[in-house]
Amino acid sequence: MGFVALIFALLIEQGKPLPANNFIHRWVVSWADTVSANTDAGKQKHGLIGWLLATGAVVLATLLFQWFAAWLHPVALFCFYVLVLYLTLGFRQFSHAFTAIQLALAANDSDSARKELELWLAHSNIELPIESATVPEICRVTIAHALIAAHRHVFGPLFWFILLPGAVGPVLYRVAQMLADRWRVQHPDDGFGRFAQRVYHLIDWVPVRLSAAGFAVVGNFEDSVFCWRGAIAANPALSQRELLLAAGGGALGVRLADPAMEAQWSSGEQGFDWQGAQANPGSLRSAVGLVWRSVVLWVALFAMLTMANWLGR
Repeated sequence: MGFVALIFALLIEQGKPLPANNFIHRWVVSWADTVSANTDAGKQKHGLIGWLLATGAVVLATLLFQWFAAWLHPVALFCFYVLVLYLTLGFRQFSHAFTAIQLALAANDSDSARKELELWLAHSNIELPIESATVPEICRVTIAHALIAAHRHVFGPLFWFILLPGAVGPVLYRVAQMLADRWRVQHPDDGFGRFAQRVYHLIDWVPVRLSAAGFAVVGNFEDSVFCWRGAIAANPALSQRELLLAAGGGALGVRLADPAMEAQWSSGEQGFDWQGAQANPGSLRSAVGLVWRSVVLWVALFAMLTMANWLGR
């Protein structure tokens, strides 16, 4: 049932994209703000209480709806799975911005591309000065942000949907990600906000490495693994975002890391020098192909696991 629900959710999302400012997401953000306003005292233990309260309420509600749907009818349970996946997983939640930038660059309208990128980054609560960014820089930031968004909106929720039974997995992942992003902006310098980021880091530890592995398999495998291993050797405390960009950049043959990040990777005894190409408008098309091939890979693996489960009964 889970695999069929996933296919239905992806097909529905392609035909009717989920609005970025939809009711469910607004409700989760409002609930997160309410919890933080009543539990935040700047300490990590308050972050624990707030995170458990905010996440637990949403997960408990999901379990109750799932139980009611299962009690009602198997078709109701299937529809509930499709609804949850539609709300938590899909490309079209971010692909419109990527497409707008791609079309603007194809028309040699770098100003419009820059404005679209600024709006996209602002919507994701990312502060990155690109007022005077060149076309290669616009392309680099766009591809980097697209790979991160693809992981967060597709591969991460999909992993937890496969791992945990029912609809709890993708809901847990998306709520943890939203809390980490929201409280990172509201509480950047206290233990309350940092706790949510640490929890999301743990929840995302395996999925981000599977996403990076997927990029390597469907892209340039040797360069992807070389960049992945080289980045870790140069910086053992590599963030998960940096790891994904290192593997994704190698898979595409494009330098996606920030200049400061690249300088850190190439310095020191363990530094590495990778002669990747500079990002350009053509690289955007390559990034789309990489992401779609990764989706096909993981959906195919999910199908194989589903078939193995059926045959094993």
